[in-house]
Amino acid sequence: MKYKGIIFDCDGTLVDTLGDISASMNKALKGKGYPALPEEAYTDKVGWGIKRLAFLCLPEDVRSDELSAQVAADAVAFYAQSPLIYTKPYPGILSLVSELKSRKLKLAVLTNKPDPIARLVIGGLFPPSSFDAIYGDITGKPRKPDPACTWEILVELGLTTRDVIMAGDSEVDIETAKASECFAVGVTWGYRPRKVLESSGALRIIDKPEELLALL
Repeated sequence: MKYKGIIFDCDGTLVDTLGDISASMNKALKGKGYPALPEEAYTDKVGWGIKRLAFLCLPEDVRSDELSAQVAADAVAFYAQSPLIYTKPYPGILSLVSELKSRKLKLAVLTNKPDPIARLVIGGLFPPSSFDAIYGDITGKPRKPDPACTWEILVELGLTTRDVIMAGDSEVDIETAKASECFAVGVTWGYRPRKVLESSGALRIIDKPEELLALL
């Protein structure tokens, strides 16, 4: 096989988490006296991390780093209590992961979701040992699109950049793949439209999970 490993984004790539993310953030917003947003308003805001999401969800005239941090902390607390109410794997993802494991590929998850919640979500929806590494956002450590987080995974799994596909649904994922010199694959079943993946520089764009197998 040409590739020995695949690094997946989480939200919008492996699993549809928008219902739980929006519910948690809306609860945090309302707790501070700000209006909730419809779920569809979150599709172009997720991917950069919870603090950035909080900033974008606040009314423009009150946005600040301090307030965003407060709302983000509340949202994380709510989210950690119930991360799997609405969340589910996308159709075809479980069978894809199973097939990739049967082919002995190394699989990892790299997400800007808080690390404990990322592990709860992946652990709650996928069979044990589906992924060889799970990297979420940890305070003080680099996160996407910083390539350092990718290189840390490569070192742990004993892979090089030319061995690896990075698959994700947003410009954040494509920028991360390009910065780390991995093969950038955009997926269209997530939260960003195809044109965003194209303009970000995805080397391939796929519409169904099983199409990833043809790239191996």
